[in-house]
Amino acid sequence: MSSESVGGILGAIVAAIVLAVAVVFGPIGQYGKPPKPAKVEPAPAVAPVAPAAPVPRGPVIKEVPN
Repeated sequence: MSSESVGGILGAIVAAIVLAVAVVFGPIGQYGKPPKPAKVEPAPAVAPVAPAAPVPRGPVIKEVPN
């Protein structure tokens, strides 16, 4: 057997292994997979009656000295 025929046989074996691995692991990404279920957040139990007072935020500097 010549080295070309040995290389062809080994190349065919490697290609078959790569193809088998690709079939086992399936497509990459979301394609071909079922969609993930959306997360359902529970509704808040009781809404506040009046909005809370805003938190004081520190001093406001209106003019900056030069």
